[in-house]
Amino acid sequence: MSLLAALPAPRHQPSAPAPAAPVLAAGNGSTALATTGAPPYPRRKGFVPRRQDDFADGGAYPELPLLQYPLDMGRPDEQKGGKTLAVSVDMNGAVNYDAILRQGQRANKVIHSGHQALVPKVDLLDPQNLTRPDDEEVERTAKETLEALNKRVNSKLATQNPSTLPEQPGAPTYIKYTPSQQGAAYASGAKQRIIKMQDMPIDPLEPPKFRHTKVPRGTGSPPVPVMHSPPRPVTAEDHANWKIPPCISNWKNAKGYTIPLDKRLAADGRGLQVRQGAAASGVWRGARGAMLAAKVAQLQQWWGSCFASVLRAVFCLLLATAAGLSYGCRAHQLADFC
Repeated sequence: MSLLAALPAPRHQPSAPAPAAPVLAAGNGSTALATTGAPPYPRRKGFVPRRQDDFADGGAYPELPLLQYPLDMGRPDEQKGGKTLAVSVDMNGAVNYDAILRQGQRANKVIHSGHQALVPKVDLLDPQNLTRPDDEEVERTAKETLEALNKRVNSKLATQNPSTLPEQPGAPTYIKYTPSQQGAAYASGAKQRIIKMQDMPIDPLEPPKFRHTKVPRGTGSPPVPVMHSPPRPVTAEDHANWKIPPCISNWKNAKGYTIPLDKRLAADGRGLQVRQGAAASGVWRGARGAMLAAKVAQLQQWWGSCFASVLRAVFCLLLATAAGLSYGCRAHQLADFC
């Protein structure tokens, strides 16, 4: 008796799987079924693979003479080095957004992208960091600097000194070979030949054979950004203060333009003079008024003295006339009556 015969009969009969529902093609609602993959080989005329499902995880169809991009390989908008960057983190575990700024830049370019670039470096002001190096470090640094400078100077002198000849080629090299074609008609009947290979000497005065073009130097590292306050709306007063009059000459007018009088007067800077405040104006008016009052009082006093002198002289003349004195009298006689 077999093992299958000993098992009891199943209680539920297995049901057949339901057929897949037909998928309508997207678009105008037609009843055409949307199929995946390419049609059979004899029926591929007019077939254009546009989706990745049309390639069925395979390569391009060589019988279709059109552009095909299986697995999006070679597509112009999906080339290597796209705009999508991998997420990277810094030493603190935060997302490093510097990769966006460093895209397409040099590796040694300094880019300030965080708030730490604006914070003063207090650690650099520490007296321990400002200590002078010891004698050994100074001597080692000076030796390395001297070697680097001598190397550059010697290379410059070697290229500019015509007496320094370049390295000449070495000894010749002899190559022995046997030709494949043998016979009296080839190589004068020789069975083997020896070739001498030697480099040609270099002429030190020969001009360069190639034109070397120097590539312009790239842009350096940008400076540390300076934080500014948010922009404020410009008021009418600020707009009037920034209104600069045009430069108009008071002597030359070659084009013969008709210039308004206010523009000509504003060209000499009268409108840009700093005006004093109300207090300064009041003090100036008070001082000027006091000066004018003192001058008026002085003039009044002078006119008064002059008028009194004239009246006194006329009175003396009248008295002299009444006394019968002539105009030719002496001054001391006239002074007696006055």
